[in-house]
Amino acid sequence: MSPTDILLALAIVSIWGLNFVVIKIGLQDLSPIALTVLRFAFAAFPMAFFIKRPAIPWQLLCAFGLFQFALQFTFLFTGMQLGLTSGLASLVMQLQVFFTIALAILFVGERPRVTQLVGALISFCGMALVAYKLESKATLIGFMLVIIASMCWASGNIVTKKIGKVNPLALMIWGSLISLPPLLIASLLMEGTQGWVTAAHNMNWRAFATVLYQAYPNTMFAFGAWAVLMRKYPAATVAPFTLLVPIIGMACAALILDESLQWWKFAACGLVLGGLAFNQFGQKWLARRGII
Repeated sequence: MSPTDILLALAIVSIWGLNFVVIKIGLQDLSPIALTVLRFAFAAFPMAFFIKRPAIPWQLLCAFGLFQFALQFTFLFTGMQLGLTSGLASLVMQLQVFFTIALAILFVGERPRVTQLVGALISFCGMALVAYKLESKATLIGFMLVIIASMCWASGNIVTKKIGKVNPLALMIWGSLISLPPLLIASLLMEGTQGWVTAAHNMNWRAFATVLYQAYPNTMFAFGAWAVLMRKYPAATVAPFTLLVPIIGMACAALILDESLQWWKFAACGLVLGGLAFNQFGQKWLARRGII
């Protein structure tokens, strides 16, 4: 990768890592679904009036908006509201790598390497440690919801793979637009109109800044730039940069939210990142030593 693209990748993962702290702050004023709706409303409008819909089938565009945006972030935000810390949420979301591999096996016909299966087992040991150490029932439910969010992210990755080469800005804008109808329906069914009355009452500068960060740096810039890098370079070159997301997320949570860093969080982080690293580099490492 060129030095400029390396810096771009580092900027993206930094935005994603800090985003978990931003979400936690936003949930102090807004409900999970209201925060999600506002995020994608700002990402879609007014740009949807000026940027043409990407030239892809409607079913793929709808699937992208549903999995990559509506479902992923509704489950993520709800899980964090139920008590899962921003640092742990940033770690759990990295399971999307292995869910992506599993879905690629089922729907794309890819065959996993042994190192990918071993890496998945190591990372899931880290998740088991997190689940064992969670103390309250609500936090455990939040943990499970964030796992579902990572599955939705993985589903969105498979849809993106099927979409292929497309204008990333148009995909972000129209994916955001497509996500709004199911989100609004879910909001009315689960929260009713009172949810939006509460959101309007609590909309202060902090909540508004949270929504803007979610809509523009995180959605429009980071996701769009990531799509460009994934198209420009092999996935094995770009994907390892996501290993930095939970590290940045936990560091920001400790500095800004004063979240504690117990030994088991470091151990779980080591297992998850170790599994991800073995998934990415294990094949070459074993080959160089003549093991495979």
